[in-house]
Amino acid sequence: MKMLFPHRTFQKIHHTPRGVLLFTRALAALLLPVLFLMPAPCTGESAETIVRDAFDYWRGEASVSRLTMTIHRPSWQRTVSIDAWTQGESESLFVIKAPAKDRGNGTLKKGRTMWVYNPKVNKIIKLPPSMMSQSWQGSDFSNNDLAKTDSLIYDYTHSLTGQTTQHGHTVYSIRSDPKPDAPVIWGMITLEIRDDHILLKETFFDEELEPVKEMTASDIQPVDGKPFPMTWRMAKTDTQDEYTLMVYDALTFKQELNPNTFTRANLIKVAR
Repeated sequence: MKMLFPHRTFQKIHHTPRGVLLFTRALAALLLPVLFLMPAPCTGESAETIVRDAFDYWRGEASVSRLTMTIHRPSWQRTVSIDAWTQGESESLFVIKAPAKDRGNGTLKKGRTMWVYNPKVNKIIKLPPSMMSQSWQGSDFSNNDLAKTDSLIYDYTHSLTGQTTQHGHTVYSIRSDPKPDAPVIWGMITLEIRDDHILLKETFFDEELEPVKEMTASDIQPVDGKPFPMTWRMAKTDTQDEYTLMVYDALTFKQELNPNTFTRANLIKVAR
């Protein structure tokens, strides 16, 4: 095979300004097609589809569960028992069953509106959007995190940044950037999603794109015929000894729930 630039020709053009320009243009003409043809991470699905499938897999069509939430701090630890119901993309109901001093405190999310109920004052309060990112019951989970809001689907654009193989599964790395004027607080979110739709890791970044907190999944077990992580850990990235564990003690996926489940009247009823 003949060289595209024989040695003598290269020497002749290399030592003149015009020769350098000609060589640079020729080299660019050769390399640009190669750069454009370099393969992206291989998957038959778009990043948007992978994220939506993981979101739908997590919530299921509907679910009923009992969870234990443990809030750990360097000098103290608190454990809370929670009953939870979810349906579709945006309906959630969470009620604390123990300890006794917190029993009956509940949270209802329907669409993009959230209400909280305090049995001590027997009053339901509508949360403003600005409080959706606030801590839920003093934990490292926000109101949005707890309800697994559909904001991740509608307020962010997603791009596939890589893939690896772990324990026989392909794991996709995805970067999620907020859409212009989206009502969100995170400057970026990164995700690691397994090929069977299990979300393994979610990292939240501030506006300066510095990591703030990270959620990881573990203890994957079969639930109603599908694998599901039974333990979720949310931790701040700048400390090793502050985190919240959310562990499923019981979980059932259903086709649908009674439409009256996600009402303010039922929030009061199940809290009592």
